[in-house]
Amino acid sequence: MKNSFSLLELIFAIFLLILISSYFYFTPTNNKLQEATKRIELYLKQTRYQALIDDKKNLSDNQWHKQRWTMKFFRCSNNSGLYYVIYSDTNKLGHPNENESLLDPLTKKRVYATNSCEYNSKRSKYVLLTKEFDIVKVDISCNSTDSLGQISFGSDGKVYTKLSTKDNSFNEFELKKRCEIKLIDKNLKEKTIFIEAKSGFIGLNKAKQ
Repeated sequence: MKNSFSLLELIFAIFLLILISSYFYFTPTNNKLQEATKRIELYLKQTRYQALIDDKKNLSDNQWHKQRWTMKFFRCSNNSGLYYVIYSDTNKLGHPNENESLLDPLTKKRVYATNSCEYNSKRSKYVLLTKEFDIVKVDISCNSTDSLGQISFGSDGKVYTKLSTKDNSFNEFELKKRCEIKLIDKNLKEKTIFIEAKSGFIGLNKAKQ
């Protein structure tokens, strides 16, 4: 299948993303909510570009779509906070494993945590939303799941709000209108990230910052 983006465009996009990421990583901020929002925006873009270059389509597998690259939000055990994971469910069991998770190209750490929400030297601390950034609630406007929600990306540039467990349901749960991810901190301040349905464009909602 031919992607909407040429290889040259993808290489340029990834280079630009890494350049922006480098600036971001080495620019400290005392605003935890702002930092959490920017990091999720960055990780969403990395997830989207990873999906574009890692085509999971396999017509001999009726459930290949379950392997699409995904950012999924979870609750820590004992109601101790929130976290997220970026992964491709290669074994199609419905739960992310550490070896299926995205490797941060700058820190070389896994964008992964377990529901114990403990720090781990091999994992990105930035996925621990409550422990690291005092985020107490995540509200995803396009949530199609029974949990906090997820965003999945296809190699065709499309965005999905859930990955169907049914055979050959490749296009089910495609995002049809703008999705907003709202982060709310312990002081009830909030910031919003948006994802456009058709273009997959990801940005910050300035009107609500």
